[in-house]
Amino acid sequence: MKKIFALILAVLFCLSGIALADDAKPELHMGTNANFPPYEYHEYVDDVDTIVGIDAEIAAAVCDYLGYELVIDDMEFGAIITAVQTGKIDFGMAGMTVTEERLESVNFSATYATGIQAIIVPEGSDIASADDLFVEGKNYIIGVQESTTGDLYCTWDIEDEGLGTVDRYKNGADAVQALVTGKVDCVVIDNEPAKAFVAANQGLVILETAYAVEDYAIAISKDNEELLEKINGALVALTEDGTIPAIIEKYIPAEEAAE
Repeated sequence: MKKIFALILAVLFCLSGIALADDAKPELHMGTNANFPPYEYHEYVDDVDTIVGIDAEIAAAVCDYLGYELVIDDMEFGAIITAVQTGKIDFGMAGMTVTEERLESVNFSATYATGIQAIIVPEGSDIASADDLFVEGKNYIIGVQESTTGDLYCTWDIEDEGLGTVDRYKNGADAVQALVTGKVDCVVIDNEPAKAFVAANQGLVILETAYAVEDYAIAISKDNEELLEKINGALVALTEDGTIPAIIEKYIPAEEAAE
């Protein structure tokens, strides 16, 4: 009798385990470069090193809406597109702009936010506007984060035209440090992290004229049209119900964005 009772308990335990497994949400892996505040960056939450920011919160909202568990994989920005292509991650979300070159490798979702490529210079710099970077004979050295649109734009517009040199760094912080130490003449990077870098480094300023204005979207494998449709549907719904605008407003207040 005891053996039968033990067997019944074992069966019930196994069945409960199956039920718990069935209740578990499937995972979606997001690739990002968590050195890009306020879109993605590291912060200790309840003593745990956590990736937070606009992209992290929007991705979590999208996954929750679709019934998935979000897993964020931190990697070099330049590795994200390849990781999407090879299936290492399900989607890439890192303040990423749609470009013709990237569209050759991946699909992109609808736009969820707008960014500005800003120019950081030392106080008193003779670079007063974006136009100054295109003056023949000046040959400025421009610091960028490698593989970002700042890198692409400056390469196409300036370096390829023989108007200057582009120095590429693994992250924005390294590019700004190169500016502080005089290794580069300016840094072209997204406006929001630019504000954080300028606030943290005395003697740097952001020029009033932007280098470029761009729209951010989510990179998804060309082999996963179903996920693309699902994410686009979620972005529409979460925009209409105010979730995404509220997330952006949390990190970039409307009055600040209007400056």
